[in-house]
Amino acid sequence: MDFALNEEQRMFQKMFRDFVTNEVAPLAEEIDGEEKLPRELLEKTAMQGFLGALLPEEFEGVALDAISYCLLLEELARACTSTAMTISVHNGLVSKTILDNGSDEQKGKYLEPMAFGEKIGCFALTEPAAGSDVTALATRARRDGGDYVLNGCKTWASNGGIADIFLVFAITDPDVEPKGISAFIVERDTPGFKVGYREPTMGLRGLTCNTLYFDDCRVPAENLLGQEGEGFKIAMRALDFARLSLSAICLGGAQAALEAGIQFAIEHEEFGGPIALKQAIQNFIADAASEIQALRYLVYHTAWLADTGATYTRDASMAKLIGSEIAMRAANKMLQVHGGFGYMKEYAIERMYRDFRALQIMEGTSEIQRFIIARDILKEKGLVIKP
Repeated sequence: MDFALNEEQRMFQKMFRDFVTNEVAPLAEEIDGEEKLPRELLEKTAMQGFLGALLPEEFEGVALDAISYCLLLEELARACTSTAMTISVHNGLVSKTILDNGSDEQKGKYLEPMAFGEKIGCFALTEPAAGSDVTALATRARRDGGDYVLNGCKTWASNGGIADIFLVFAITDPDVEPKGISAFIVERDTPGFKVGYREPTMGLRGLTCNTLYFDDCRVPAENLLGQEGEGFKIAMRALDFARLSLSAICLGGAQAALEAGIQFAIEHEEFGGPIALKQAIQNFIADAASEIQALRYLVYHTAWLADTGATYTRDASMAKLIGSEIAMRAANKMLQVHGGFGYMKEYAIERMYRDFRALQIMEGTSEIQRFIIARDILKEKGLVIKP
């Protein structure tokens, strides 16, 4: 088995790292404090091709394979988790979903502007009473002539505050759930659609998460993504890739926390020498480094499965589950290495600790990932389970 990156992937990795070091890392604290990504940074990522990372050249994308895309997210997360998440939602949940399921007209209309960063994508699935249970959606869409009329609301819509294109899921046939769910492309200026409240969050402050309102919102029928009733399948496929993407973000974030802890342990002195000489600190570093290395192989293997066209639902859930918990443990251990300094905003580990806590919730909680993994394993034995 060959675990080495090929020459092109190594070239991409260096390009990603150089850009992140020069353009993203210096802004990480500002993004957290201002609670938004500078538009100039998004424009620079677009110029690098990051916003069209998964799109083919015909739509002005760069057509990264899944492994290279994970390398991109990993490097972004080493500097700023909010930036990595913003780009992940735009690419993996929205533009890729339109690419995989859209009509030729939809692809021609939306994908090139998304690759250029002229239009940012938002994924709107979660509702106040429909988080882990997607089948409990209350948002409805009924056909009325040449339009669909949407009514309802969405919560925690990632990129909601900066998006121009919203991928929205609604019930079109309440008698046939979950197959009664359909997906729609909604533009920001659509009558009856309003971007509402920005959720204040403990971490990931640069990722705008908003409540969206649909009040007799008329969406042209040609903006139906796929066919009526395919929304559940479309959402689950998108979430598989999103979980792989999030695992790469966990990997990059955990690595950043470890590096911060190592640097502090070498520089900070107690009892006549660097605290890195103490076995307790060495154990923290060794444990975190070992878990991160194991996660790296799982992330890259899952990305390889995605590149080969194999089914990777279980692997993506495993990577997301383990990745989010390893990232949180790394942040916790490295904050402990910092001691009281780790609780101060002056040190990046404080921001990382807040950011990483959200990773165990996003794209399906750890509990939901465990259910998906167990469901898949038990199904092979002939036993069907439900949440």
